[in-house]
Amino acid sequence: MTTLLLHTALGQIRLALRPDVAPATVAHIVKLAQGGLYDGATFYRSDFVIQCGLHGSSKRNPHADLTVNESKRPGALSNLRGACAVAHWDVPDCGNSEFFVVLKDSPHLDSAYGGYCVFATVAPGDAASWATVDAIAAAVPRGQKPLITSAEVL
Repeated sequence: MTTLLLHTALGQIRLALRPDVAPATVAHIVKLAQGGLYDGATFYRSDFVIQCGLHGSSKRNPHADLTVNESKRPGALSNLRGACAVAHWDVPDCGNSEFFVVLKDSPHLDSAYGGYCVFATVAPGDAASWATVDAIAAAVPRGQKPLITSAEVL
């Protein structure tokens, strides 16, 4: 199993990548992580998801948009608690570097605005990752923007 390990200011989040259900999306995210794009990104949203990326950063993504939304592929995963999906505007094929972790089951995201492609899940049974996710979810409403210090693909 390939893993994306996010080292954050509040702990680590281990995401189990799912190339079997979203191969193009996983390849895109891996390329961004290996290129250091997430180093210094922040979690800036916390409601029913925690979302991270370059929002509010001077750092820019040098890569083109991910132009394929794999949310409708056979076997696609639902946006349930622990799912990690690519964020996009109202146009489904414009996702890029922003992604979110679902805090509570949100199956409406499977079809809203063309669907949000789940490309990973918080590693099953990983209590430490969940503690970090929950700490980030609590910090953002207090005005904090927890930093991703580095991201590595294992």
